[in-house]
Amino acid sequence: MQKMRPFILKETNWKTVENGHWEVAVLPWGATEAHNYHLPYSTDNLQCEYIAEKAAEIAWAKGAKVMVLPTIPFGVNKAQMDVKFNINMNPSTQFLVLKDIVESLKTQGCRKLLILNGHGGNHFSHMLRELYDKNKFFICAADWYKAADVKKHFVHSSDHAGEFETSVMLHIAPSWVLPLSKAGPGKAKKIKMKSFEEGWVWAQRAWLGEVTRDTGIGNPALSSAEKGKKFLEAVIHKISKLLIELDQAQLDDLYK
Repeated sequence: MQKMRPFILKETNWKTVENGHWEVAVLPWGATEAHNYHLPYSTDNLQCEYIAEKAAEIAWAKGAKVMVLPTIPFGVNKAQMDVKFNINMNPSTQFLVLKDIVESLKTQGCRKLLILNGHGGNHFSHMLRELYDKNKFFICAADWYKAADVKKHFVHSSDHAGEFETSVMLHIAPSWVLPLSKAGPGKAKKIKMKSFEEGWVWAQRAWLGEVTRDTGIGNPALSSAEKGKKFLEAVIHKISKLLIELDQAQLDDLYK
């Protein structure tokens, strides 16, 4: 029987929580979307939750008072609504959800929140600016897949269901990954305008039929569970250090 982990809210109970002090809440935020032919729709959620829980376990063992909240399973997928069962949550809706969560935590005495983002379409910076509350509640957001250098671990650093994501899933949930022979090549078109290629201009890209034909962006052929394991170890190490830093941070003395 699996032992209850007191730093994972979905597993713990009021008996444990009632008299405890919780300094940092972690909110994994993913998406529900197709990942080429071979990865599950829950890929972003599984990855984000796994990393949050493993990082919190390390931080908890070192004395950090952290609590991992249940994962938000829907993200911004506006350009992919023609893909069956891709579920879109608009940024304006995300803000209202986040606002309610923050208000709950503030009322209950938790003063710090880390949004651990697992989906490239989610962007929280403008929301954090609007929710800013000096010396009373601290919110930060991190894209877990940027915590370690993808290029050091993988031949191809593509961003959706390619070598990197497939390797991570082969380590986390191999039984949910189809054989790589079933995967599409993940070939993707790029916008024709040179300014966009230079990286200083951004626009929402189209998706199925225009940019990609299998919903993937990046070839998963070179993926392996071992690559995924080594990359995750680097990521989890960095995020656990962040959680310890957040636990120890004094909100009235943040700057040096």
